[in-house]
Amino acid sequence: MKTDYAIDRYLARYPGVAALAYGVAVVVFVLVAWSALADVYDRYGAFAAAGDLLDQIEGRKPGPAGADARGASTPTGSPFLEGPTVTVAGATLQQRVTGAVTKVGGNVLSSQVDLEGTKAKQGYVGLVASCEVEQPALQQLLYDLEAGMPFLFVDQLVVQAPQAGTGEEGGRMRVLLGVSGQWQGAH
Repeated sequence: MKTDYAIDRYLARYPGVAALAYGVAVVVFVLVAWSALADVYDRYGAFAAAGDLLDQIEGRKPGPAGADARGASTPTGSPFLEGPTVTVAGATLQQRVTGAVTKVGGNVLSSQVDLEGTKAKQGYVGLVASCEVEQPALQQLLYDLEAGMPFLFVDQLVVQAPQAGTGEEGGRMRVLLGVSGQWQGAH
């Protein structure tokens, strides 16, 4: 108790020290409040950035401005095979694969849609396609299939080198592709 009186007497004797202590306490409280508000602002910014990224991934919002100008565009569309029935979804898958092969300058020799495979109960539709493509175009074809929309998975890849006796330099390779995609079902 004696200590309390000593502090009171000291502060009464030197009022400048009391004012300085009060000012320091106010500055500390202001710094704590500013730090808390800055943290809330940073967290809100991170939350907004995560929301924008989620919208871009789900295809609800285009990518950042200038992304197309740099050539790094995000694929758009549904990640699932579209169609009211599994048969239509299989036809969509066949169109997608045929379009990708044709885009790289190849030919589809034959294709077969698998609607009752081992993964069909999980909602997947499969396709086995035999095609001919140039060797440099194979990587581009695989990238187009796996990076585009809808999401497709190359389950099987068998490549046969061109025949040596054809007389052509390079020649076309025969490629057997097993591709699958998920069908979401009737909407």
